[in-house]
Amino acid sequence: MSETATGFKSLSSRTYVMAQENIDTDQIIPARFLTTTSRQGLGAVVFHDWRYESAGAVKEDEPLNSLDVTAHRILVAGRNFGCGSSREHAPWALADFGFQAVISSEIADIFRSNAAKNGILPIVAPKAAHDWLLAHDDVEVTIDLDAQRVDLGNGPSFEFDIEPFAKHCLMEGVDPLGFLMARMDDIAQFEAARS
Repeated sequence: MSETATGFKSLSSRTYVMAQENIDTDQIIPARFLTTTSRQGLGAVVFHDWRYESAGAVKEDEPLNSLDVTAHRILVAGRNFGCGSSREHAPWALADFGFQAVISSEIADIFRSNAAKNGILPIVAPKAAHDWLLAHDDVEVTIDLDAQRVDLGNGPSFEFDIEPFAKHCLMEGVDPLGFLMARMDDIAQFEAARS
């Protein structure tokens, strides 16, 4: 079965705020790292040009390099996150790094679709909630995927939209191919009945 990240109905985590607007897929994972078809190891190069010097040395002052992603699985990004080219490697890299959800006031359509298909929950927040999140880094947030609700604790909680099939796949921890592979017996029976 083709799987994405571990499925979840609820996710409680601290946030990591990246307030820049218009973070494009080339910033998430530069084009020179798109030569692989494996998802594994891409977390090492996520936001590569922000995290490393041109000679490859780690930038000691870059917060991402010391981030505990076991505690910070929710990325809060500025407006228009994931714009640019439609590379599927971008959500692969974010997921391999450890993020399970991205919250922004605007997420590029293609990135949003690719993220949901690859284990990253993309959440578009209303402006008031997004502004609050941007102003409060490293806060505990609970995402109830089943109820499609985000609880910000002391901030303004809100509901979010997600396509039903994407929601199902995220909750089950499978991508669309994994969903189909799990139903091969049913597909074979349907095909046999038609012939």
